[in-house]
Amino acid sequence: MKNYYLLLFFATFFATMQSNAQVGVPRVGVCGSKSNDSLLHAAGYVYIEESVQKLLSPAVPEDTFRLQLAQLRKLKCQVQACNSFFPADIRLTGPDVDEKKVLNYVNTVMARAKQADIRLIVLGSGNSRKLPDGLDKQAATAQFIDLCRKIAGVAKKYNVVVAIENLNTTETNFVTTLEEANNVVTAVAHPNFKLTADIYHMLKEHESPEMLKKASKNLVHCHIAEREKRTAPGATGNDVAPYMVALGSIGYTGRISLECRWDNLQAQSKPTMDYMQQQIKTAYNK
Repeated sequence: MKNYYLLLFFATFFATMQSNAQVGVPRVGVCGSKSNDSLLHAAGYVYIEESVQKLLSPAVPEDTFRLQLAQLRKLKCQVQACNSFFPADIRLTGPDVDEKKVLNYVNTVMARAKQADIRLIVLGSGNSRKLPDGLDKQAATAQFIDLCRKIAGVAKKYNVVVAIENLNTTETNFVTTLEEANNVVTAVAHPNFKLTADIYHMLKEHESPEMLKKASKNLVHCHIAEREKRTAPGATGNDVAPYMVALGSIGYTGRISLECRWDNLQAQSKPTMDYMQQQIKTAYNK
């Protein structure tokens, strides 16, 4: 019996040490398919960021959704967030916005997110939010802010946070910097509407890492990739390093999702995770 308690003590001690090793630093995951669960878990990733369109959308039949729910519960890397919020045919700006359609869609997505225990949805959806030709930007911004506030209200019912993502000018013409995205979040002023900082898009738009510090109050999520060819961090250079340092300086402890192009996920996943861990160690003095 004495040996049993001794073994229990050491098991608890080492489990606590392992848990504490990650206290105060970001969690690193990958945007992609849950089918890569075993590979990503073996490489050290903590979670997967899936697609709303593949997992939570009303377009996914109920029986398929139920099957996927069962699959989610068996994953080693849990699906903790989703992106690709809106399909292109659901408009978020301009005269063709159907508010009832938007909010009904959001309600289904949020209800399913709650069932799947997913608490964060990234709002990129560049085609949905793209401004039609000739639309006044100031008026469109006011329209978008009002709609986002209502979307946040639906999200609140299901205890989900929507986090708008800065994109770049090759993908959309609206909210193409972190500064603009942060301004939208500030104007929406709702606890269930926050900010995703996409470092790849920041790099594309030559936006300074200092903007991460300015947006720290609203920041809850990050995406990352290298500027050239959207490669995995560390694949060709160190251009993400100043942004990691900025995150460390503000004590950011949310998720960082690799949203990048892989030449060979099996070969690259572990070296990329090693690179990210080294960046975190440097930026957070761990």
